[in-house]
Amino acid sequence: MDQSIGRLRWLRVPAVLTAIGLLAAACGNTTGGTTPSSATGTKGGTLTMLGTGDVDHLDPASAYYTVSFQIIRGYSRQLVTYPTSSDPNASTSIVADMATQVPSTSNGGISADGLTYTFKIKSGVKWDTTPARQVTAADFVLGFKRLCNPVNPVGAPAYYESTIVGFKDYCEPMLAGGSTLAAINAYISGHDISGITTSGTDTIKFTLTQPAGDFLNILALPFASPAPQEYLQYVPGDDTFNQHVISDGPYKIVKYDPAKELDMDRNPAWDASTDSVRAAYVDHIKVTMGLTQDAVQQQIAAGTGDMEWDVVPPTADLAQMLQATPRDPRLVIGTPSSINPYIVFNLQSPNAGGAMANLKVRQALEYVVDKVAIAQFIGGLSINKAAHQVLWAGNAGYQPFNLYPTPGDKGDPAKAKSLLAAAGYPNGLTLNYVYRTAGNGPKYAASYQANFAAAGVTLKLVPVPSAQFYTKYLESADASKRGVWDIAAPGWIPDWFGNNGRSVIQPLFDGRTYGPGTTDYGDYNSSATNAAIDAALAAKSLADANKYWHQADLQIMQDAAIIPVLNQQTPLYHSARVQNFVFFPFFQQGDPSNVWLKP
Repeated sequence: MDQSIGRLRWLRVPAVLTAIGLLAAACGNTTGGTTPSSATGTKGGTLTMLGTGDVDHLDPASAYYTVSFQIIRGYSRQLVTYPTSSDPNASTSIVADMATQVPSTSNGGISADGLTYTFKIKSGVKWDTTPARQVTAADFVLGFKRLCNPVNPVGAPAYYESTIVGFKDYCEPMLAGGSTLAAINAYISGHDISGITTSGTDTIKFTLTQPAGDFLNILALPFASPAPQEYLQYVPGDDTFNQHVISDGPYKIVKYDPAKELDMDRNPAWDASTDSVRAAYVDHIKVTMGLTQDAVQQQIAAGTGDMEWDVVPPTADLAQMLQATPRDPRLVIGTPSSINPYIVFNLQSPNAGGAMANLKVRQALEYVVDKVAIAQFIGGLSINKAAHQVLWAGNAGYQPFNLYPTPGDKGDPAKAKSLLAAAGYPNGLTLNYVYRTAGNGPKYAASYQANFAAAGVTLKLVPVPSAQFYTKYLESADASKRGVWDIAAPGWIPDWFGNNGRSVIQPLFDGRTYGPGTTDYGDYNSSATNAAIDAALAAKSLADANKYWHQADLQIMQDAAIIPVLNQQTPLYHSARVQNFVFFPFFQQGDPSNVWLKP
């Protein structure tokens, strides 16, 4: 994996969701509203969650799956976080968690030059140790030091390397160093991150390399959790660690049987008065894994299960529920929060005379795709929207535009064919389309193949296993340069919403980051786009950042770097006894720490 800023990654989701064409979703249309810990709800009971797969890690330093984030929200807290709210603006707004307040320039928490952030930790936030003890500033320092361990490192180190003074200098030698527990602990004890300092036991200060309007969002990620000293007894994120997770949240893990079961009970050390975002109504949370998607749906419909874990309703069931009048109130639809799928062009491919590097060819192909047809495979336009640009509502810099309109978003093959002729391809061309064989991948491929054929373009289909789609093809510079693929249809969800250009535009389109493990799959590299990215990241106000993110969005589409296809919504289903099911955008599910159960 590239050791540069290009290591920014997407918020990863389980294979089942990806296979059916869904990534994750943002602020949703839900059955409930905001639920602070002071709200009235029924205490007690066991919340049962059902699914197919497992977490990737239980260590907050390493975990990067949405299902992992669901569990982490229950047992690990951060300085700042997001509330559970059906209000789209509220759900993406930073609130204090362990910190006594959200720092700002007005309250003195952020310096006038935007380069220092100071937090004070609430008294009464405790680890579930024997005896219970206060979480300290030193615990946060240890949490950040563990991010760069060489065994199971954080999935998005560039968020911290590009913002915190000294983090990159600390991180890169550690990643390249020894992977034994002794070597890791020796490095941690012998090295400091110069931009993270403490004062007393309750105050921590971050010094930034330059002002970063999204730094609070970066600190709200589960990666930025504190770590107790006991974690130094275990290799980060390994199987032994997973059996010794220590909690500072409302729940603690009492059983973890990988790929089978995960159980959480109340944490007796948790003080509700210190936690304004997790009401923790249920006494127990039980996750059962290893089921089929159909079995999950059947059990929840029958009331023997409560919430989905890593699946959504099967396509056939979803179609029936969407057509029902009135709609089943147990079905919750989130608003669009991903660009999935989108078609990316491999600008390095030598095929067809290097056609993918030809701007006029790419602009012609913008008119090819019938986006409505793709939407039909995943619930239709009732829960999906045709995409026309990189950004979508809820993302930094979004301003709607459509440079390549087609009638009803169904494509205009005649126009595409005419523009291809003007670009020097009057007889069409042949391109390699690599696609995943799982889920709706084959249906997408057949639909695209027909669309392109209508414009005189032959798509040679290259089927690949889902596990190899990114690693062996899209992220491989060698495969790209050899022309193994010309176009592909990946998807993307940002790691956070609101002020989030750093987790959308930058990882996908900053051409300076291209290399092994890239997420700029097509090797798009525009000096104008790169300049807009730099200006947005350095902007001192959200308004200025939004202006530059919009400029980047517009430039990318003028350059036809991708064909946006859909902005997807996530359908979710829960049992009738689940109350206050509020869609939480950061793990595309209801928030288990805030639902209650009807007796």
